[in-house]
This record gives sequence, C-alpha cells and structure tokens, in this order.
Amino acid sequence: MRAGDVRRFAVALALACGVVAAATAGAADFRVTAEQPTILYDGPSAKAKPLFLYGRDVPVELIVTVEGWSKVRDAGGTIGWMDRKGLGEKRMVVVRAPVAEVRAGGDEASPVVFRAERDVLLEIAEAASSSANTSVPGWVKVKHRDGASGFVRISQIFGL
Repeated sequence: MRAGDVRRFAVALALACGVVAAATAGAADFRVTAEQPTILYDGPSAKAKPLFLYGRDVPVELIVTVEGWSKVRDAGGTIGWMDRKGLGEKRMVVVRAPVAEVRAGGDEASPVVFRAERDVLLEIAEAASSSANTSVPGWVKVKHRDGASGFVRISQIFGL
C-alpha cells in the first residue's frame, strides 16, 4: 500500500468511527436493579469491595458489560460494578430535582396531577427508549406506584 492510500484509509476509518460515535452518543442504556438487595462493587467480582446496597427498581446507566458484570453509574454519579444477573429491563426513573411536578399534559400550562420529591421512583408509562423519542419533546409520561400518572420534565429525572 502506498503512503497516499494509507492516509486515505486512515481518514476513512476516522470518519467511520466518528459516525458510529455520533450515532451512539446520547443513546444511554439504562437498566434497573432487579433483586433486593443489589450490591455495587468497586470491581467486577463478588470478592471486590462492596460499595453500596440498592433496593429493587433503582435505575442505573450501563457503561460497559464484561463477562457477566456491568459497570454502572447511579443517579448520584457513583460508578461501580454489578452482577449482570441482578439487573432487569423494567423502565424506571428517579426524581433528581428537589420536587418534580407531574402534570396532566406535557406542558407548563397543564394542571399538576401530583408532586414527587427527590429520590422517588416512577415507572415510565410510554414506550420511550430515550429522551429523544418521547411523545412530547422534553417530557415523559410516568406512573407513580400508587397509580397516578402524568408528564414530568426530562430535566428533573434520571434514567431515560
């Protein structure tokens, strides 16, 4: 291969990597703790130092999965490792604002259905796989465990 060909190949490869990175950036992958308790470790092993215990349905962001272990980030920004078997597919979010107003519709003019304080878990009530594809941009439909449902601002939650 000539030097010019190598250079063109390197440029093409860099562009392809950039396209893949751009397509996946912002497409965070979230799971929930499926077992109670789920342990967060400082390494990918049950022999590693335990950092925290989590209850059921706590959303975590997947960073990487290696040999049955997932490196995750929680709503507070703590990073650690969880046994992959302890994670589920249920779609939950946690309130990160001091108080989130859940409204009847996805706009500020809609009446408030209920208020949820920081750390309250809410189930996603629409088929939204990311913040980019919710039915109302900037809002997501959620359901409280008591049955009340409505729309909350995406900026007030973690897990989507």
